[in-house]
Amino acid sequence: MVVVQQQQQRFVASKGAASSAGCRRCQPVAARRSRRSASPALQRCRAVSQGPLNSSNANSNPGDDSFSEGDASTWRESFVSLDEIQSWRENGPATPLLDTVNFPVHIKNFNLAQLKTLSKEVRSEVINSVSNSGGHLGSSLGVVELTVALHHVFNTPEDKIIFDVGHQAYPHKILTGRRREMSGIRKSGGLSGFTNRAESEYDPFGAGHSSTSISAGLGMAVGRDIKGRKNNVISVIGDGAITGGMAYEAMNNAGYLDSNMIIILNDNKQVSLPTQYNGKSQDPVGGLSNTLARIQANKPLRELREIAKDLTRGLPGPLPEVTAKIDEYARGMISGSGSTLFEELGLYYIGPVDGHNLDELTAILKEVKNTESIGPVLIHVMTEKGSGYLPAMTASDKMHGVSSYDVTTGKQNKPQTKTMSYTNYFADSLIAEAEKDSRIVGIHAAMGGGTGLNRFEKRFEDRTFDVGIAEQHAVTFAAGLATEGLIPMCAIYSTFLQRGYDQIIHDVALQNLPVRFAMDRAGLVGADGATHCGAFDVAYLACIPNMVVMAPSNEAELCHMVATSIAIDDRPSAFRFPRGNGIGVDMQALGVASNYKGQPVEVGKGVVRREGTDVALVGYGQSVNACLAAAEMLSEHAISVTVVDARFCKPLDTQLIRRLAKSHGALITVEEGSVGGFGSHVLQFLSLEGLLDDGKLKVRPMCLPDRFIEHASPAEQLEEAGLTASQVASTVLTVLGRPRDSLEVLQPNLKSR
Repeated sequence: MVVVQQQQQRFVASKGAASSAGCRRCQPVAARRSRRSASPALQRCRAVSQGPLNSSNANSNPGDDSFSEGDASTWRESFVSLDEIQSWRENGPATPLLDTVNFPVHIKNFNLAQLKTLSKEVRSEVINSVSNSGGHLGSSLGVVELTVALHHVFNTPEDKIIFDVGHQAYPHKILTGRRREMSGIRKSGGLSGFTNRAESEYDPFGAGHSSTSISAGLGMAVGRDIKGRKNNVISVIGDGAITGGMAYEAMNNAGYLDSNMIIILNDNKQVSLPTQYNGKSQDPVGGLSNTLARIQANKPLRELREIAKDLTRGLPGPLPEVTAKIDEYARGMISGSGSTLFEELGLYYIGPVDGHNLDELTAILKEVKNTESIGPVLIHVMTEKGSGYLPAMTASDKMHGVSSYDVTTGKQNKPQTKTMSYTNYFADSLIAEAEKDSRIVGIHAAMGGGTGLNRFEKRFEDRTFDVGIAEQHAVTFAAGLATEGLIPMCAIYSTFLQRGYDQIIHDVALQNLPVRFAMDRAGLVGADGATHCGAFDVAYLACIPNMVVMAPSNEAELCHMVATSIAIDDRPSAFRFPRGNGIGVDMQALGVASNYKGQPVEVGKGVVRREGTDVALVGYGQSVNACLAAAEMLSEHAISVTVVDARFCKPLDTQLIRRLAKSHGALITVEEGSVGGFGSHVLQFLSLEGLLDDGKLKVRPMCLPDRFIEHASPAEQLEEAGLTASQVASTVLTVLGRPRDSLEVLQPNLKSR
């Protein structure tokens, strides 16, 4: 008791010294560390966190994909067994305690046993719900106990919990009044698959992309301080998202500003998606992952912490600096100077903590919540992705993103298709090119599965680079490779390439380096909604000098554009392709080899797919197929249509556009991209050439509307955007002054009236 009193006195004295020295941000980081190390509340947190970890993650080797029932007393309590699942039948799991919970306030008075029961029921609810709807399963299962603990300890929505990315927020949604709506998640008019401010007051910040939560949380914390409020701000970020540079920028600024906030590092050793693939057990990428793994596995270091903790308790009052120094050596991530990475950034580090142990979690969160004036704190929480559901725990990707599935086996209900995904056509075409040219390398940003580069890595392991969630670095890394005469293929989703835009301009285009950008998920993306929609790449790339910008209309054209980009060695190039499967063209007839090697096409030249005389439909990318279907519809109305596959937005086939403008009364561009894209480039050319001056040519650009389109099925989204074949045909008829026929195309039942 005397020692605790002495520590409290030192803590009060350190706070007084900080006050007399001016604002906290003006103090050196070392002084702030000393002040925080003297806090008895935070030392109690360390006492909880520095004991042996019970989770399987802590006892396994870094990168180990296995789990041991003997080591897993914590997760066993909330493990959902096969017998329990089979008992659900048609009615789903029995959840008597969860049935009493509509909002977080209803779990405030739960005891530890009730919290454990609630966690198991929430986990069962997630498993059952996602088995019917599909969605993000593994990440949500991994944070059930953490989510329950957060809502038990903190007073949401006054206290702000920001989930990075947001795909782990299903338990959060269930506990915050949205349980009954989970069946419609990611469907038209239903819940978002991520956090969404417009959806609930319990979602203080929207997400979908990674590494944003700490910046947003810091902004909220500073805003709170300016307004004189006392609420808590908690940012929950994964070990994958924290590899993003923005997270470090935010932590660096948080340490300087010294505003009170809590950062929870959810460490599940799943940086890339999937982490294990091609029959191997790959370690997560990046130096930080290796460092975190050393903390988890280092038993002598944990024992040193216990010794240091005991020594700290026995030190006399006049030695606060020595107390702080020994306390520093009681932490993970010890550097040569005796401090930690997070501490050097100005954050107080606590951990690792078993993320499935509610006793530890609630104890630590309560202590941190009740400690006054401590600045930013980082709690390192160990979790297992897919925890509590055997099929997810044993899957290579931990069942990260799934379609509906058999709840007893985890087998997903994926439709049988006659064609591969565009992603796989791209990957196999790149492999075919790399077989012939050893200079070709593949780069992705923690998305080997999503971009298809895991297929490439299976054949060319030494020529594949996963840089982590670091698109900026990926782009400039590719630029550096290009300076050495290599042929870098930078495969990044259209929506994620936005994060590396300055690097595209400054590091690639300005130096005219031949980096190739393969942009998957271009256009509308269905259930992932607005956050992942690839709407803007044509607009933001085609305005950059030196850049070649192209889009295939089908899988054969995609193979040809892979070959074309490889052949372009004097400037950067980019091609976009959609989510989903190929349309089933005859690959051999269109010049694609059996190994999917394509043939380079002439840069800046489009192709006429159908000749006509009245109207020209100029499609870009997959919209060409809607144009061809619209032309068939229009033929029933005695309208002769030319359909052009533009192939290139830049350089534009000006010779072809000029011919179309002079030989047709109307020209309509169609693209699945934003305002400012392909249609804008066509209009720019027509205007500068004076081809609109005589008023004879009617032009209409069809593109995505100037608003965000929320999650729905691809067909529903396309119709909302106004880009279906019937809507293209209707636009043509309207331009030609035939409004009734225009309505008839949209509503065929009008024909019989």
